[in-house]
Amino acid sequence: MKILAIDTSNNVMGVALVDGDRVVGEYVTNVQKNHSVRLMPAINQLLRDCDTKPKELEKIVVAAGPGSYTGVRIGVTIAKTLAWSLNIPLVGVSSLAALAINGLYFAGHVVPLFDARRGQVYTGLYKSEQGELHTVKEDRIQLLSEYVEELQEVDGPILFVGSDVELHKETIRIALGDKAIFAQSSFHQPKPSGIALIGRDQEGADVHTFVPNYIRLAEAEANWLAEQKKKELM
Repeated sequence: MKILAIDTSNNVMGVALVDGDRVVGEYVTNVQKNHSVRLMPAINQLLRDCDTKPKELEKIVVAAGPGSYTGVRIGVTIAKTLAWSLNIPLVGVSSLAALAINGLYFAGHVVPLFDARRGQVYTGLYKSEQGELHTVKEDRIQLLSEYVEELQEVDGPILFVGSDVELHKETIRIALGDKAIFAQSSFHQPKPSGIALIGRDQEGADVHTFVPNYIRLAEAEANWLAEQKKKELM
């Protein structure tokens, strides 16, 4: 099965073509540039370089969040458009799971982490069993100071992955000591080929009702809803 995987949920923009267990091609950049301008050219270049026509694709897998509100929206919108126009299944996977899969062969738990500002992080808890990634704690946004207290109850070593881990390293180390293992820099970026492998065997979603998983509302939307509620109470 030929799968096109897309990830624009953070600074990293990645696209991959996977055929079965084989990664045919993969492009990843980690620069602060407009994903909306660069994504389709990257997809076109990848398919050309891999001698693959769009009509040969059999599934689209996209990182559906959490992450950057704008980034997630761009990736999901293009993934939905491609899936609809090609009439092929669309699968959304967790952006955090896509990061956690870098620790697939770690003998312990894996904590992927994106900074969410004001001491908060997007995070979850994963564990590998027989070469498959399993969710132990669902993705959430939480104060890191609270989350590391929860992690004190987890048995065994915990691998922290993500480019934002460095921002919170001291807090993690103080709370967990030697229990906390910090991944090398090469493991801190999600790989779109990993996204493809996570979503390969999942059922496709309804392309018309599929929405990103922001976990929380964008700040502008939250403020608008708060204003509407105030007006209703007046």
